[in-house]
Amino acid sequence: MPNYKLTYFNFRGRAEIIRYLFAYTNTKYEDVRLDYEKDWPAQKDKYVFGKLPVLEIDGTVYFQSLAIGRYLAKKAGLTGKTDLDDLHIDAILDTIDDFILQFPWTADEKTIKEYIAKPGASLCSNLEKELGDKKWFAGDYVTWADFFWEVCSDSFEYYQSGFCKDYPNLFALKQRVRELPAIAAWIKRRPETPY
Repeated sequence: MPNYKLTYFNFRGRAEIIRYLFAYTNTKYEDVRLDYEKDWPAQKDKYVFGKLPVLEIDGTVYFQSLAIGRYLAKKAGLTGKTDLDDLHIDAILDTIDDFILQFPWTADEKTIKEYIAKPGASLCSNLEKELGDKKWFAGDYVTWADFFWEVCSDSFEYYQSGFCKDYPNLFALKQRVRELPAIAAWIKRRPETPY
């Protein structure tokens, strides 16, 4: 079994999908959490491209949360059953990630609410249509795209309570992910952070 060391900031953020995948497979790892203001300025230059999260596997450092997630999802059996299923799953992941990359994380409250109200509503509406009446984005089986939706929508809840409540299929998907035994156990024991 490889030795894993995950390094990120002292909140959920981009590393939480990785933590979900570790939780789902009951994989042990070292969870290193840096204080953004206190630790990060002095350590930033140590990391590839000056960004986190990074995952160290047996001493080799890998970067980019979605690349790491894809690797771990394959190991966990949480990717598609076919190449076309993987194409669909990646399209869902990239769509959600596009929204995240443009999210005005450090803007004022009004700007954030406007972003959630317009692009956020568009994202939810389109994902709701894409999900339809299926149980999971891939249809009859759970994938890491479902996990990614839950992780990201949970982060948006910090800025707007009830972020996806008007989209019953997406809300139900979020709840199904949270009720998976390994994920429910992780949510119960994870450190409390604002997002």
